[in-house]
Amino acid sequence: MSRHLTLRLAVLTAVATGAMLVPVGAAVADDPTPTPSAATGEDKTAAEKKAEDAKKAKELEARKAAAAKDLPKGGVAAGEAPAGDTGTATLVGSATGALLLAGAGTIVLRRRAAGRHNG
Repeated sequence: MSRHLTLRLAVLTAVATGAMLVPVGAAVADDPTPTPSAATGEDKTAAEKKAEDAKKAKELEARKAAAAKDLPKGGVAAGEAPAGDTGTATLVGSATGALLLAGAGTIVLRRRAAGRHNG
């Protein structure tokens, strides 16, 4: 095998391996959002915090009920899950796949053209 073909094989193998590892890396990565610390700087008693949380929950439920009257009964109300943030992993994976497919197609076309010239 010539040096040129060996180098090409090494590059294609590295690109294919990278295309496989990028989505896997995103899938097993830790969540980058920081968790809130226990010390908030405010000294409230547990009873005050519970009362405040209950008040906020009641206000939130009242807002949801008022907003639900105006919205159509479809989508999330019908049981569908809202689309979350897909991030860049999906975009990078799709772009890498497209590049791999384009590269493979280019190699096939060049080999066919070279085969015609060699007879």
